[in-house]
Amino acid sequence: MKPFLHTHPYEPFLFEGATKLIVGTLPPPRFTTGELKEGDVDFSYGSRDGQLWPILDRIFNLNLEYETTFHAIAQRQHFLRKRGIGICDIVASSERLKIDASDLGMQQIQLRNVIGYLHEYPKVHTLLFTGGNSKNGPEYFFRKHLNEFGLRLKLISNEVPRIHEFKLPSPGKNIEVERTIRTVSLTAPSGAANRAVGSLPKYKELKRKDPKFNTIDFRVLQYSQFF
Repeated sequence: MKPFLHTHPYEPFLFEGATKLIVGTLPPPRFTTGELKEGDVDFSYGSRDGQLWPILDRIFNLNLEYETTFHAIAQRQHFLRKRGIGICDIVASSERLKIDASDLGMQQIQLRNVIGYLHEYPKVHTLLFTGGNSKNGPEYFFRKHLNEFGLRLKLISNEVPRIHEFKLPSPGKNIEVERTIRTVSLTAPSGAANRAVGSLPKYKELKRKDPKFNTIDFRVLQYSQFF
């Protein structure tokens, strides 16, 4: 059986005033084939099953539409520009034998040159990974990407969400000039991560205090610190 070539359907959403970048992997394959479902938004993290936009909607009271319209896209782009947040998912393409959205199912993976984009947009100081260092997650791929440049992440905080930093040398002749970039490995905004959330001591503590507290509430608390 011929593998499905899962290419990223969106160019990075970048602009001069961006100070933070959301970094994920790939949207579900239907966004590549154009076979969107009712409730999908034709934009990054627009899957009706994804939780990133509902989380941000709650934090910032955005009153977002969840439908395949230009207005729904414009709402999200306006918010991102206003907050200085770009999007630059790290995976450009991969092959899949099984057509699903699992990161573990990706093979023959081609990465984007995120370091090149960081040089191009010098105001960016924070990368917000939509997942951690598990295999084929965004932090996992970014570590591999840094290795190509002889760079390493330095641990700042080992509590979820884990925080790292690295020094990005200037692309010019003066390599002594460095810029500090911070990375934050957020709890993934997907239902697949709910089991991992449920096992976290912090989540269990909050759940004991309020039985109605759920995994979305946990992410809202976490994400609100970094967006």
